[in-house]
Amino acid sequence: MTKAEIVNEVAKATGIEKATVLAVVENFTDAVKESLIAGNPVYLRGFGSFIIKHRAQKAARNITRKTTMTIPAHDIPAFKPAKTFVNAVKEK
Repeated sequence: MTKAEIVNEVAKATGIEKATVLAVVENFTDAVKESLIAGNPVYLRGFGSFIIKHRAQKAARNITRKTTMTIPAHDIPAFKPAKTFVNAVKEK
């Protein structure tokens, strides 16, 4: 599902103009991004959590050049679904 499809679904379900729904969706995603950049997780009860995962430094191999390189430690954004959400998907 794309952002446009989400906007259409929400606009149809609520009767709100698509332009308003689009602004809300974009502001929501911006708020989540800003929170994660600041190092703060976002918790949405019943849906899931947007969190920052820390990846430790590790050694990797470039098999074409037969060399070893070091990948530095870094943080990545991740999504962890809520248990109720996971169970709903499993049961379909």
